[in-house]
Amino acid sequence: MSPFLLKQYFEPTPILGMLFNPFYIARKALWNEIAKLGKFIQGKTLDIGCGSKPYEKCFLSQEYIGLEIDNTINRAIKKIDVFYDGKKIPFDDHTFDSVVCFQVLEHVFEPNDFLCEIYRVLKPNGKLLLTVPFVWDEHEQPYDYARYSSFGLTYLLKRHSFEIIKQEKTVQNFGVIVQLIAEYIYKKSYSTRITKYLAMLCLIFPTLLIGSLLAQILPKNKDLFLDNIVLAQKIEFKES
Repeated sequence: MSPFLLKQYFEPTPILGMLFNPFYIARKALWNEIAKLGKFIQGKTLDIGCGSKPYEKCFLSQEYIGLEIDNTINRAIKKIDVFYDGKKIPFDDHTFDSVVCFQVLEHVFEPNDFLCEIYRVLKPNGKLLLTVPFVWDEHEQPYDYARYSSFGLTYLLKRHSFEIIKQEKTVQNFGVIVQLIAEYIYKKSYSTRITKYLAMLCLIFPTLLIGSLLAQILPKNKDLFLDNIVLAQKIEFKES
């Protein structure tokens, strides 16, 4: 993917993002919230499920390490630093000041083991920035295992000794419906490159443009949203 398309895919700009990214509403909101909380992510940072590290520049990290599952697709991504088996994170206890994990938890079949590993490699009082979808279709099949409500995610993190510092929901408005319509059109027009481009220009672009404007006018619904974003801190228990 070219640098231009990569930017529009993860950090989309108005108009251009709507022309090239069918997931514009979701991606724009996700970027804004991650960037807003980026000031809390400092020191030595581990990005679990890093891909091409699209959010790295949002953080103040002195050292930023990308970790991914070891497979053929990921081996072709040059920005990944370390590969692993998806179970035991290959670092010692208390190695990282911060851990970030974006749109990964829904692909983890054993979330309890996963969070235990994150807790293990974090230093005392280390920060975790985590995002996970709530309203979204099945993706990366068959490795899509769960959706988390805001309450379910909070419970899961507290159960593993994380204190919630901040929790946000993205797109708590009509934009949810607009994004799902755009995604539906995109998937149904993906048969050829020509139909995909025509759908983007003639159907998806106007849907995103008009829908984004309507989302600013119509009432919000805090119970229906696209993504959960949570900033949490590791709680270190002292032996009595």
